[in-house]
Amino acid sequence: MTNYIKWLEKWYKDNCDGDWEHYFGIRIFALDNPGWCVTIDFEDTDLEDKEFPMLRIDNSDDDWIICYVKDKKFIGSGDSDKIEEIIKVFKDWVESNQ
Repeated sequence: MTNYIKWLEKWYKDNCDGDWEHYFGIRIFALDNPGWCVTIDFEDTDLEDKEFPMLRIDNSDDDWIICYVKDKKFIGSGDSDKIEEIIKVFKDWVESNQ
């Protein structure tokens, strides 16, 4: 079983170069509907010019996820059970572009 938090920690560490981490990073915060939002800056990384197909699944108020890219940021939001799924979507995109 993949540990998505550990994978994200490694991705972050691999992109820290003494400069990038002072301007860019990762934010994970709770939404009030309830849910999660994960924002990952990828400017000045290998992903900078890669396309990301928007993902939107809206089964119900308790089963939804939306992931997209805007302004060189991966933005993923989902219900309160989707934090790992959001990181998995980002991981799959990173790995498909290596």
